[in-house]
Amino acid sequence: MENVVDVLIVGAGISGLTTALGLHRLGIQSLVLESSEELRITGFALSLWTNGWKALDAVGIGDSLRQIHDELDGIITTSMISGDKTSELSFPAPEEGGVRCVRRKFLLEYLAKELPSGTIKFSSKVVSIEESGLLKLVHLADGTLIKTKVLIGCDGVNSVVAKWLGFKAPAFTGRCAVRGCLQLKSNHNFEPKMSQFVGEGVRAGIIPCDDKTLYWFFTWTPSAEEKEMEENPGKLKQLVLSKLGEMPDAARAVIEETEISCFQPAALRYRPPWEFMWGNIVKGNVCVAGDALHPMTPDLGQGGCAALEDGVVLARCIAEALLKKPSSQDEKAEREQHEQLETGLRKYAAERKWRSIELIGTAYMVGRMQQSSGVFAKFMRDKILSQFLVGLLLRNAKFDCGKLTPSL
Repeated sequence: MENVVDVLIVGAGISGLTTALGLHRLGIQSLVLESSEELRITGFALSLWTNGWKALDAVGIGDSLRQIHDELDGIITTSMISGDKTSELSFPAPEEGGVRCVRRKFLLEYLAKELPSGTIKFSSKVVSIEESGLLKLVHLADGTLIKTKVLIGCDGVNSVVAKWLGFKAPAFTGRCAVRGCLQLKSNHNFEPKMSQFVGEGVRAGIIPCDDKTLYWFFTWTPSAEEKEMEENPGKLKQLVLSKLGEMPDAARAVIEETEISCFQPAALRYRPPWEFMWGNIVKGNVCVAGDALHPMTPDLGQGGCAALEDGVVLARCIAEALLKKPSSQDEKAEREQHEQLETGLRKYAAERKWRSIELIGTAYMVGRMQQSSGVFAKFMRDKILSQFLVGLLLRNAKFDCGKLTPSL
């Protein structure tokens, strides 16, 4: 069976669905392939800063998500070694949604429900990609063949499309993370702030999503012995609890009360910035976005925001090409549109290349500094660099991906 579509998006994650919704708002139909049987909601929640809300507003779902997630007004950092607060910063007056911790499930569902029925095709695993004249021919595991004018890889850190473009597999940082979400029947009584805890080579955080839901994370560099515990959720939970040091009892209780099934380790991977210097974000009518483009450590809280930015910029650039009327109606029109699409994708790559390099590099540096060990390193982190590190979070949140409407 062979289908032909204008825009084929691989992956129904944040970047894939944002791109599809952006195109839909501009009157362009796309098809989204998702290998899973349903939307993937791993990760539980994510921080959305001002730049992320600007992107959500551009595709028209920002207000709906604001209504079900509480606004945060600051960030507090506490030492797990001494139990002392090392820094506290209030967020500036809210703009475009402020800062909120958004449940991934709700974000994906709100994006998906705005799309026309049939836009997402589940249980659709891409196995290979071929050239077919001006089109790309995509082979699925079930034997389906799809030809497309534009192929967009939003298929995560193990992206088939990124591999086709020549990118290497993302590098392992040596660090791992465990994430969870605790839903209570009554108010949790936590302040509307990000609570961050740093210790001897470990880092943790607790962030309210709403008045009854708390998202938490824990990152560390596992030893060879600890890696063996990662296959056992019960042992992994005990390992995490044993490393929390002088974390306040109320915060520790959040992790203690989380179901054991949530304790699944995730290796933290990133794309080295220098790969962008000789790698191909775009090749002809093929490109990548989201984690397929810029996998990064979670230390800036910008992975999801960057994926939303990608979707808006990509939809705008593709629309500029597809909505332009060809100068002729003969066989040259197809070639002309193909060239316009290539130009649009190169424009997208130019906009996203340096932004990706900055976010990946900054996140990696911040993670190393915050999860440092040793007396001198801890002194520098807690007494000198803590305000600087928090300032980096705010600086990267000022980015504006622009409106959705293309300039035709």
